[in-house]
Order: sequence, then C-alpha cells, then structure tokens
Amino acid sequence: MAIMKSVEIMSDSAKSFEDAIENGVERTAKSVDHIRSAFVNSQSVVVKDGKVTAFRVNMNITFEVK
Repeated sequence: MAIMKSVEIMSDSAKSFEDAIENGVERTAKSVDHIRSAFVNSQSVVVKDGKVTAFRVNMNITFEVK
C-alpha cells in the first residue's frame, strides 16, 4: 500500500496556463520526490492596462511518501 501526500501551490507564467503548470511541477520537484499527479484547482490572470500580463494556477501536487 502506498501512502500519498498532497501540497497546494500557486504558480505563474507570462506565457500560458500550461507553462504555469509546468513551472509549478518542476519547481516542486526540486524539493519533493516521487510526484505522481497535479490537479489544477483554479486558473486566473493578472491584467494590467487592459492586457493579460500573467497566467496563474492554484494546484494540488500529490506525491508518494516512501
């Protein structure tokens, strides 16, 4: 039986939601081993002067505890 744990993070990107997700997973993988999945809870954008300047995601990252 595997024991799983989850952390909630926020990540952003100037390019896209997909890039924000990849940035968050890659950054979390620097300090957490055995990542198994990521679930995007919400997406939002930052708007400045009528233009989108950043894409943000809040997500849960699940990893196996060894």
